[in-house]
Order: sequence, then C-alpha cells, then structure tokens
Amino acid sequence: MIVYLNGEYMPAEQATISPLDRGFIFGDGIYDVTPSYDGQMVGFHLHMKRMKNGLKSIGIDNPLTDEQWWEVAENLSEKNGGQNLGIYFQVSRGSEGRRFHGFPFNTKPTVFGMVIDIDPHPSVPNRKTKPGLRVVSSEDLRWRRCNIKSTALLGNVLHFQESYELKRDETIMYNAQGELTEASCSNVFIVKNGVVATPSLDHQILPGISRHMAIEALRAEGTIEVQERVVTMDEVRKADEVWITNSSKHIGPVIELDAKPVGDGLVGEVWEKAMIIYEAAKYDF
Repeated sequence: MIVYLNGEYMPAEQATISPLDRGFIFGDGIYDVTPSYDGQMVGFHLHMKRMKNGLKSIGIDNPLTDEQWWEVAENLSEKNGGQNLGIYFQVSRGSEGRRFHGFPFNTKPTVFGMVIDIDPHPSVPNRKTKPGLRVVSSEDLRWRRCNIKSTALLGNVLHFQESYELKRDETIMYNAQGELTEASCSNVFIVKNGVVATPSLDHQILPGISRHMAIEALRAEGTIEVQERVVTMDEVRKADEVWITNSSKHIGPVIELDAKPVGDGLVGEVWEKAMIIYEAAKYDF
C-alpha cells in the first residue's frame, strides 16, 4: 500500500511518526473516510466539510486547501490501483516532544492518508438477494461529544467488540432514557408503515455523510417520508425495517436485532426502493 504522510507518498512500511505525536498519545486528532469506486468518489466535499468542522472544533488549523485534499485523494486512489477503496485521512495535533495534556503552541499537524478496501457498491439493489445484517443493542457508554469524528475511538471500538464477539455485524446503542442514538460505526434508521425515521443530530450522534445523502435523496425524490426526531428503542424493536448507514455499507438492511427478527425477518421493500433512489443520486453530492 502507498500512503501519504506530511507531503510525501511512500510504502506503508516506511511511514513513521514520533511516538510522542499527540494522535498516538492522546487520540488528539480528526479523521474521515470517503468511499471511491474506480476512482470516482462519493460525497467527497461533504466528508471534507465534516473533517474541517471537526478540526475547527478541537482547535487544529486545517493543514491543506480543498484542492490539495482532492489531489491527495486522487493520487492515493491511483497509486493503489483504484477499484473499490475508502480514502482515509487523519490529522493529529502533532508533537512538541513531550507528553503534556495542554495544547502545545506552534506545532505542525501530522497529516496522514491511506486507502481501505471496501466492498463493491451494488448497481441494482435487490432485496431478495441482499444479505441482511444481524446486530445487537447496548446502552451507549461513550463520551458526550460523539458529533466530533475524533480518532479517540475506544468507546466505539468497545461497543463494536460486543457484536464482533457474538459474530454479529454491529451494535446499536441507546441512551439512559431508552432513546436510540446510533451504532458503533453507523447511523440508524427505522421504517414503520412506510415512514422512515432517524434520530435528530445532536452531541450524541455523528453527522454521517451517508445518513445525510440518504435523507436528502429520499426527500428530493419525494415518495418516501423521512422524519428526523427522537426514536425510542421500543420503536426500534417494533419496526418493520431497520437500516444502518455508513460510508462502506451506504444503507445496510438489518434483519435481526438481539437474536429476534426485525419485521418479518427479511430485507424490506422500503430498503430496496430507498437504495434505488440513493444509487441514482450518490454522485450528485
């Protein structure tokens, strides 16, 4: 794999950073991942806007211009063979040569980019052939600023591990009030009587790009109602369909929650229609 580190491209095994880098010591940084299919990126500018907002929210100056980020993304895709890739960017606060909690002055951010293999994006969604996902649920025990896409992902990792150890695909989370928040690496939607609902954005929820694209595409097409509101776990358990969205699965249909079928236990008709709408719009963002 060819990676990008602080202005240079190199084999991954040659890329090195200081062990005192704050990204390594504290998880003090921001990251984002853009899916790319045969060199064509999905939602790139939305991903970059979110990353810039994240950097601003934790006081790191954006080290590259929009044009430079685009150039690096294209180069990483080309140098790694194109195909189906997630373009991963990470910016940490850098190193001042010591471990100290307070933000350092005049340190240069560490800028890193690499690619991740992702599954092909199906061109013709078909609920009869689409494998459904099996998930579990758990109370959300992460920090209270989940709207920031921080590299400090231990809380998400531990929640994902709950499903991984059970050979399931994801962990859906809820707060102390029994309200749906999100999943360990996804946003969550439910469908009831043909109406789609997902939790409103707040500090408990990452503003997912696939979430945004799905909502905007469905609303623009107009035949499926989408609500952003409080969603209870009781609603989730009684839903006709449950979906998770992220940059690798896009809209993933869930057929089992906590070892019980979602709806009739099959991939739903609304999912199939939503994916057709999403597919038609995915390169418009």
